Amino acid sequence: MLDILKGPVLSIQEFFVLCGRTIKSLGRRPHYFPDLVAQMDIIGVGSLPIVLLCGFFSGVVMALQMSRALRTYGAVTQTGPIVAITLVREMGPVLTSIVVAGRNSAGIASELGSMKVTEQIDAMRALGTDPVQKLVKPRLIATSIMLPCLTVIADFVGLVGGFMIAHFMLSLTGSEYWNGAYRALEYNDVAQGLIKPFVYALVIAMVGCFYGLRTTGGTQGVGLSTTKAVVIAIVWIFVLNAFITQIFVWLAEKGLGLS
Repeated sequence: MLDILKGPVLSIQEFFVLCGRTIKSLGRRPHYFPDLVAQMDIIGVGSLPIVLLCGFFSGVVMALQMSRALRTYGAVTQTGPIVAITLVREMGPVLTSIVVAGRNSAGIASELGSMKVTEQIDAMRALGTDPVQKLVKPRLIATSIMLPCLTVIADFVGLVGGFMIAHFMLSLTGSEYWNGAYRALEYNDVAQGLIKPFVYALVIAMVGCFYGLRTTGGTQGVGLSTTKAVVIAIVWIFVLNAFITQIFVWLAEKGLGLS
């Protein structure tokens, strides 16, 4: 039984050691700003087309699903609030993070894994460069900056998609839809929509870097590390989403939430 637990426990320990080293390196020089800008372009700008598509059609599907029930109860004016709250609180952060995880956790793991199996990281250490500071830190900072920005864009595009359905199928005017969406949102909702992607960004970047840096076994090992990084990152997104949502629900019940 103990032998079965050794591998997972060792992996968790190594992961938190890597997290600690990365956090420690945030305040140390050099900061490798060109690498940071390059990663922001790859992670943020590179993910923008797929985030726009997912965000837009999420809003469209949400409004379509609600249209029948809202018509039945004569509450079509509630389309804007429903789409806004659902997107900003849950669907926007989670779907955007899953898309970015599928694209960038895999990319980070495969890139660092290829460097590991070709001994480029060992050469980097031999030249006196810290791989954590050179490779992990820029990816962590870039993901933490860009994922909340991508989430805001996805939320807005999703609201536009919902408006198109509400306008053309439910005959709502622009003022009815957008005023309802605006009035329904509170500071608590916006806080959830920004805190969640920031936390997910830490998971996406660190999981990708962790599995990339511990890759072994040549090209086959690179593929295995890439698969593990994507699966683990997505699972942790759902787990953390449940915990963060519960925290905000508890704060709202205690009257401690933002309003």
